[in-house]
Amino acid sequence: MTIPQFDFIEELELVAIFPSLTYKIDFQKKRMSGMTDQLAAIKQAVFIILHTERFKHMIYSDHFGIEIENLIGTNPIYVKSELARRITEALLQDDRITSIEDFQFVFNDHNVEVTFTVVTEFGSFQEATEVN
Repeated sequence: MTIPQFDFIEELELVAIFPSLTYKIDFQKKRMSGMTDQLAAIKQAVFIILHTERFKHMIYSDHFGIEIENLIGTNPIYVKSELARRITEALLQDDRITSIEDFQFVFNDHNVEVTFTVVTEFGSFQEATEVN
């Protein structure tokens, strides 16, 4: 019996698709309540990212969260352009999110409310956040 000889080695690319299954957080009761997956899990992740100041909490990597605090008190035109960029940068760290679209800004006295569409591999949804 002979060992087969090959002139080339085929490279195989293995792609693993991991589920987005995670613990469901009940923010009002401040406890975990079961599990969540797909679009609901991404909505929860977006909420957490948008409410976590980047570089402030050692438990998270430098790629998690959003930089908001240094926008407070700056020119509204600057805030508008920077906030769109920072939201996009923060949320695209999650590989389930494919794009952030349709930014809309509403400026009131000392705050700005921004709404936008989060496009994911499981569908799209509207999200909003506010900077005081």
